[in-house]
Amino acid sequence: MDHDSREARWERRTDGPLTAASLLFLATYAVRVLAEPSLSEPGRITCDVAMLAAWAVFVVDYGVRWRYSGQRLRFVRTHPLDTLVVILPLLRPLRFVKTYERVKRRRGQPRLPLYGRVIFYSGTSALLLGFASALAVYRQERGAPGANIRTFGDALWWACSTLSTVGYGDATPVTPMGRVIAAVMMAGGLALLGAVTGSFSSWLLQVFSREDDDRPPGGSPGA
Repeated sequence: MDHDSREARWERRTDGPLTAASLLFLATYAVRVLAEPSLSEPGRITCDVAMLAAWAVFVVDYGVRWRYSGQRLRFVRTHPLDTLVVILPLLRPLRFVKTYERVKRRRGQPRLPLYGRVIFYSGTSALLLGFASALAVYRQERGAPGANIRTFGDALWWACSTLSTVGYGDATPVTPMGRVIAAVMMAGGLALLGAVTGSFSSWLLQVFSREDDDRPPGGSPGA
């Protein structure tokens, strides 16, 4: 059995558990951030253990796929998104962008269902990425001198304007880590937006092409 097939089989089998681990990480992180002032010590420990367990799942997955690939250090260079997700599990939604790459590589296969999946996954990823980034920025910005993101509502508004590439500028991070998170979110937002618009445009072109093929030769649509 070759390395590529083993890695592909592993990815198919672990996609569901990894998604569940991502949601677990995001849920416990949300509780940790939003309920921090009133969270008891056992509650903090429980959240920390759950986040650590979810992160360990990503580390194991990364290690197995690295071994199956047989690429050694080259695997790190050729899988930058996977490496980034291991370092920052909150960026797990960005892995859905890889679905768009698989669609582009398909040849001679029905693409309409795949394009729909890409649009759905990208939209869902944008929501998850925005929520996770809002949590991370809110944790960094609240209480910081000169901060204008003081509530989680402010953080959500900032996330919406940043992901949509509008950027009103009424809410901006002032802490160094908050700005790092903002930079990563802007890059992720552009990638997800490109996946959605590219897939939607390809779908429209395919629909119009099929309509042209269905027209009678030499006649107009209303003839």
